[in-house]
Amino acid sequence: MSDPARVALPRAGHNPLCHDSRAMTQEKIDLDDLVTGTDPAPAAPRKRTWPAALRRRRRWLLALVAVALLAEMAIAMVVTAVQQTPTIDEPVYVGSAAVYLQRHSFEYNPEHPPLGKQIIEIGLAFVHPRLPQTMPRSQTTLGAQVLYRAGNDPDRIMLAARLPMIVLTLLFALVVFAFARDLVGPRAALIALALYTFSPDLIAHGSLATLDVPAAGFVLTSVWLLWRARRRPWLYLPLAGLALGAALATRMSTLPAVPVLLGLAVLSVWRPGSDWRAGRTWRRLAVGVAAAVGVGALAVAVVWASYLAVDPHLRWVAPANLPQIGGKKGFLLHFMPFPQAYLDGMRIQFQLENKVFGGFLFGHAYWGSRWYYLPAALLVKMPLGMLALWAAGGLALLFAPRVRAAAPYVLVPAAVLLITAMTGSRDYGTRYVVILPMLLAVAAATVVTLRWRWVPATAAALVLFVAVSSLRTFPYYLPYSNEAFGGPDKTYLRLHDANVDWGQDLGRLADRLRERYPGEHVWLVYKGGGYPSAYGIKYSDPLKVPPETVSGLLVVSDSRIDRPRKELKALLVGSRPIDTVGHSITIFRR
Repeated sequence: MSDPARVALPRAGHNPLCHDSRAMTQEKIDLDDLVTGTDPAPAAPRKRTWPAALRRRRRWLLALVAVALLAEMAIAMVVTAVQQTPTIDEPVYVGSAAVYLQRHSFEYNPEHPPLGKQIIEIGLAFVHPRLPQTMPRSQTTLGAQVLYRAGNDPDRIMLAARLPMIVLTLLFALVVFAFARDLVGPRAALIALALYTFSPDLIAHGSLATLDVPAAGFVLTSVWLLWRARRRPWLYLPLAGLALGAALATRMSTLPAVPVLLGLAVLSVWRPGSDWRAGRTWRRLAVGVAAAVGVGALAVAVVWASYLAVDPHLRWVAPANLPQIGGKKGFLLHFMPFPQAYLDGMRIQFQLENKVFGGFLFGHAYWGSRWYYLPAALLVKMPLGMLALWAAGGLALLFAPRVRAAAPYVLVPAAVLLITAMTGSRDYGTRYVVILPMLLAVAAATVVTLRWRWVPATAAALVLFVAVSSLRTFPYYLPYSNEAFGGPDKTYLRLHDANVDWGQDLGRLADRLRERYPGEHVWLVYKGGGYPSAYGIKYSDPLKVPPETVSGLLVVSDSRIDRPRKELKALLVGSRPIDTVGHSITIFRR
């Protein structure tokens, strides 16, 4: 005879209505409670763990970190812009922008297209700069008169001109973050954003009213949009064409990127899949070529629009001394579909490339250019952690299957623009390849695809190293060099010009002379775009008198020390360095 208890409580696995052991356990608990007459105990609440809470708030934390990085860069650039006096190139661009604003004329600075100066013009529109009553012939003289002779406040004018560039530099930071996020996700994209926002070169040149950062940033934006065009070509290809046109309308040095980016447009549309039949392959290729032609046409249209925005009638008179360019370059100019003012500006640029300029590298002054100058300068000027992450990111793009498709988009434009800049005639600074800290920041974020356990911790440590190195040089970003080369104090021993001393510390020099050397006679050898007298500096030129008559304070821009004239060499022999200003000006006692 069967046991009644066993009938009432069938064994798990024999109940046809219950096939789950967890359901059987719950059924037994309910039956026991019914027999004993007790209420079931309430289920214990699940304990929340910090990792789970952090995961729920991950988006907010990522946004907070991104905002903090952008705020750090914004503060660094604004402080730098406020404290620095005009660099050598800035007065020319500011004066030309003021002429755009009031006279709608291309007569000054025709060797550069107008868009970058139109961005400067946005800031100038709020301060209404006065032009000289008699317009000079020289664009250098024009810039100096707008700042110091026409009744304007030079500090107010320069800050108004620099602020639009600061905003644009921050917008390009968002492009870097978005590009890296598309490749490796938002958390790893913070690596790219951190490298961008802590880059001394980007902070230094992004806070100036110059053309290098906007031109490079527009190329970066075009590359990112071409990458996105792989999935939605008819949305992103037109935008890529507009961004490429903006780059061409800012600096002509971006022209070598055109064939590369048009090739990427073909690649974005024509991606062979499993169907390799000849008919479909050729059809895809034809569509890709048509897309590239459309991108190029939009880029040309942007260049024309930038000129028409300055002068709708395109009233351009070529300079009397405009050089005639023959050979392959002349043939190329003949077929370019740009405004005549643009083509004449290219002729001026070609003429500059035929000149011989002075260079300085690792203590050696020379005439001409060195093909290895820019790679060597990058080793000095880039933070060590950044260089390591660039190298690792480049390897990841080449060998990690997850991001290998992005290698042509990131590495090829960077390589082409670097190689082109290496063939230039002016060894003046890493600003000519400021595209590298942008594109290679994106590359650096791909290190997370390398399947080694120590990669995340090492990447975080290197980013922290970059941040510390960058913060230590605040607010002297222009003369930055990394720890392996002695930091910003030693940069002038290895590099010159825009790498260390671009005339940016004239205001700081005036403050130092008032604070530490009041009443002393000053002998000044200055290289820059500012007027010393406008900042209260009373000085004499020691190069115009016999060396034996020079005594007291001898103040010399470091770029002059790197390539001294014979007269200055004689003065430096009997002088003792006693002070430095901004790592770019040395004060001697003689």
